[in-house]
Amino acid sequence: MIGLVKRSTGSWYDVYTEDGRLLPCRTRGKLRLEGYKETNPIAVGDHVLLEIENNEGIITKILERKNHIQRQSVKKTGHAHVLAANIDQAVLIATMILPRTSTGFIDRFLVTAESYDIPQVLIFNKQDVLSESDLQAQQQLINVYEKMGVRCFKISAVQDDVGVVIELLEGKTSLIAGHSGVGKSTLLNKLSPEIKQSTADISGFSEKGTHTTTFAEMFKLNNTTFVIDTPGIKEWGLVSMTQEELSDNFPEMRALRSDCKFGYRCLHLNEPGCAVKAAIEQGSVARSRYNNYISMLLGEDNRK
Repeated sequence: MIGLVKRSTGSWYDVYTEDGRLLPCRTRGKLRLEGYKETNPIAVGDHVLLEIENNEGIITKILERKNHIQRQSVKKTGHAHVLAANIDQAVLIATMILPRTSTGFIDRFLVTAESYDIPQVLIFNKQDVLSESDLQAQQQLINVYEKMGVRCFKISAVQDDVGVVIELLEGKTSLIAGHSGVGKSTLLNKLSPEIKQSTADISGFSEKGTHTTTFAEMFKLNNTTFVIDTPGIKEWGLVSMTQEELSDNFPEMRALRSDCKFGYRCLHLNEPGCAVKAAIEQGSVARSRYNNYISMLLGEDNRK
């Protein structure tokens, strides 16, 4: 029997079965996907082969993935943590304040999804608490990201302003990510009465959220629509990307690569004849994006 992994706690798995059941499952021994070096070989969204024993499932094989998205493990050096597999789009919930989502964090998320050819979406939440200056700064960000092909939406989840999100998710499997406190759980609870994620107030001291989601978990909105909620992420570490590959995951820089004097070897630092540097001076490549690229390239900590 083939199953779809709904939730993974590391030792037990909740799996949707072909006949409509939600079955607790475990593995027999260690399962690994060939060529992967991961802290969690079985991820939410994986399709798996099952054997049924006493109303429990035994996962015997992980089927080939269409794709996956991962970040650097915060606990095990040199390993990756897979957030989800077989997804159609990666959706980041961002906020301008309470808490502020940095452009460094946004760009690391977008670069990671781009490296796996996964379409990206930005949803700016908490429109109800933004000042006029906040709204202007938000629109400037949206202009930057829409110019490079990222779809952007503005909502207020607490005011039930989620119709555009429901339309966006329809017929797809979507990863939903974001810092703790951006309203991710509030949004998910509005999407279906079956979703009952706990929410928490923002800390008045730090103006940051507290973690309310412990494990990644998939929710079924209908027979063709699934959302994967991920734990609130403090930082996003890149994996498996060389310096030469990094700029190719910035679409606006990738488009200029062939115009650089040194082509693929150009890191867009101080090389002569760099088309990316020229585009920054002309204003066609956002300086904020370039600054975040440099931070990633040099390994500086702009993950938060």
